Amino acid sequence: MSAPFVGFGLGLRSTYFDAVISEQPDVDWFEIISENYFVAGGKPWYYLDQIKERYPIAMHGVSLSIGRTDELNVNYLTQLKKTIDRVQPMWISDHLCFSSLGDFNSHDLLPLPYTHEALSHLATRLNQVQDFLERPLVLENVSSYLSYTQSHMTEWDFLAELHHATGCQFLLDINNVYVSARNHGFDPMEYLLAIPEQAVAQIHLAGHSDFGTHIIDTHDQPVCDAVWDLFTRYANMRAPVNTMIERDDNFAPFSEWLSELDKVRQIAPLSWKKND
Repeated sequence: MSAPFVGFGLGLRSTYFDAVISEQPDVDWFEIISENYFVAGGKPWYYLDQIKERYPIAMHGVSLSIGRTDELNVNYLTQLKKTIDRVQPMWISDHLCFSSLGDFNSHDLLPLPYTHEALSHLATRLNQVQDFLERPLVLENVSSYLSYTQSHMTEWDFLAELHHATGCQFLLDINNVYVSARNHGFDPMEYLLAIPEQAVAQIHLAGHSDFGTHIIDTHDQPVCDAVWDLFTRYANMRAPVNTMIERDDNFAPFSEWLSELDKVRQIAPLSWKKND
């Protein structure tokens, strides 16, 4: 089932809590980091309870580690489900990656090898998670810096195969596609257009750090011109997709953050604005 198109949003961060409540900005929806609300109360819920009265909320996780090869963390899934029940988000997402094994957590979003074995494993895990949560899970592509010698298909073919096998949808992070394309030397538009249109539920736009020989997905810079251009080309070939600006550090003044969102609206085709 496709996520409904609700317009253009922002990643909600504590830096901007007061401004969102006092200014009530022209934002269609906000995305929260799921794990920030794995608590019974306190500051996160004090603000979110007020914000979600006015704005639709999506939930985005960073610690599911759906690609791990040992047992899924049932305690984590229980906390996630409790948070979902309280927030009642439009949809929930996490990353197509692994980040932990047993008690070890790398605190990095590590890509999987793109093999049929990994595809089968991921499809099984996805069904297990969705059955536990009693909701569909949207998966985000991660950025990468090294490749596996075991991989025998491209990342975009892997995602397309996963969609065909499970019907799952993706959170397409265009910055992450650009980062990986620069690091590995592939055409980012080939990647984007290979993902079935009906499989894309959401788009992230973010910034990165460019070191010349390689770039790192830091999410602490404004969206760069190359990523804006990639989004423009992609958007003009696709039906409306929920799109948001994500920033995780080096936070800009609130007015600058809103200006980036205004740029998304300006770039998006007219067909994307009928419900905005």
